[in-house]
Amino acid sequence: MEGRVLFLLLVVVTTAASSGCARFRASAEADASADVQGQPPVIEPDLERREIEVAAIDTEDFEVGVFAGAMSIEDFGVSTSLGARLAYHITEGFFVELAAGASEGGETSFERLSGAAQLLTEDERSLRYYNVSLGYNVFPGEIYLGPQRAINSTIYLIGGVGKTSFAADDRFTLNFGLGARLVPRDWFAIHADIRDHIFDLDLLGQEKTIHNIEAHIGVTFFF
Repeated sequence: MEGRVLFLLLVVVTTAASSGCARFRASAEADASADVQGQPPVIEPDLERREIEVAAIDTEDFEVGVFAGAMSIEDFGVSTSLGARLAYHITEGFFVELAAGASEGGETSFERLSGAAQLLTEDERSLRYYNVSLGYNVFPGEIYLGPQRAINSTIYLIGGVGKTSFAADDRFTLNFGLGARLVPRDWFAIHADIRDHIFDLDLLGQEKTIHNIEAHIGVTFFF
């Protein structure tokens, strides 16, 4: 009889304790919810949006311009060179260029040492070249001039074939080079190029392949 009474008391105490814990837990959760609702959000979603201006780059594919520099004609010294170019941009990477230029050959080392012998007349020393080349923009990008100014730029490789009139003859010519293009305006560009014009020459009865390095700076206009 005593054991039955103790068992009933144990059941009553356990039930009361469980009910009290449940009520305490529910009250705590309600208080926590009220605290969260009363607090401001941790991250403020009110963000100031920036206005982005898209670069205004013309869609013209043709480029025409002039250049000036110097050409080292092998064994004929260094002389001023002038020329013009016309380019068509096939894609963002590739372009085709037509170029024409002129320079003047000086005296060879043989002529200077001999004192009197002249290998070429004055007219024959005039050099004229015409070529068609394919270029590829290797490193397109931008050059930053301070925090508020950026100029579109690219480094390109170029090479092609053409004709050089020199020493009273027309000579098949290969040309290879490297150039840089800066575009400060969407219609205007500045170029700096180095080209090697390669052709065969046989002034003294022995034909040899000569390399004629030209460096020039020019401007072009898109249309």
